[in-house]
Amino acid sequence: MSTTRHLVNRRRRLATSPSRPSPSTELLPETGTEVEREPQAVTEAEPEPKAVIGSEQEPEPKGATTFRRGLRPRLPALLCALTVLLGAFAAWAFTSAASLREEPARQNTALTDIAATSEVKGRIGEAVGAVFSYDYASPARSDRAARTHLTGRAVQQHKDMLAEVRAQAPQQKLVLTTTVTASGVEYLDGDRARLLIFADQSNTRTGKDEETTYAAAMFAVDAVRRGDTWRIAAIDTFTR
Repeated sequence: MSTTRHLVNRRRRLATSPSRPSPSTELLPETGTEVEREPQAVTEAEPEPKAVIGSEQEPEPKGATTFRRGLRPRLPALLCALTVLLGAFAAWAFTSAASLREEPARQNTALTDIAATSEVKGRIGEAVGAVFSYDYASPARSDRAARTHLTGRAVQQHKDMLAEVRAQAPQQKLVLTTTVTASGVEYLDGDRARLLIFADQSNTRTGKDEETTYAAAMFAVDAVRRGDTWRIAAIDTFTR
């Protein structure tokens, strides 16, 4: 009985107590209060990559970017075209050089065949001195020199060049002397050659009033070999 009475009294005290919540509501959260939530794990964001000092570049202008994009596909084509052109030029040069070496008329041994060059210079120098010298007292000597040293067109050219001297020589007693002072072989190809001649000429009147005039001459001659000697085939005075 005491136990039952004790329980009844305790319930009465609890029911009449204003400050103590009822057992049914003691475990429930009060209305209007926020339930404290458990803190959620916060995922740390990856740090943004920091720019290296000195590596920042200014943005390129729009025109430069467009030009570079347009240049990239064109550059290989330009290089290919240039390679083709250089290859074509090399082939043309090689073919031209070979044709020049194979064509007999274009071969020039004036600088490589020293003996032949010296021979043609000596023979033609003597020939020029003989055919362009004239003595009124012995005209036959000039005729023999022309027959010996001239051939082809040079025969008529020589006659035309000395026609005035021959006409005036008996009256004025003229003596024409030609001396070769220098000569050069322009080309030498087998039995044909071309030489540049420098000569001094003296024209003397041996009459009462003896008078001598001097003049320098420059001309070119084409020479051909006939047997064991060289002859003048054409005379070029560089006049039109």
